[in-house]
Amino acid sequence: MQIDLPDDQAAELRLLLDGALGELSHEIADTDNPRFRQRLRDRRSALEAVARQLGPARDATVDA
Repeated sequence: MQIDLPDDQAAELRLLLDGALGELSHEIADTDNPRFRQRLRDRRSALEAVARQLGPARDATVDA
């Protein structure tokens, strides 16, 4: 699947992904259940792959 996004939408998606990845890292660190921790790690890997495809984060406030 391929999605074409304008730069502003891609920047917003990147911000959303970065926030979710940060939250996942904290949740992984705080989780004692090994199975749940692995599912969280798998989810983090999938979101990181999407983030890599979007490229580096850009400052969305530069144009504001």
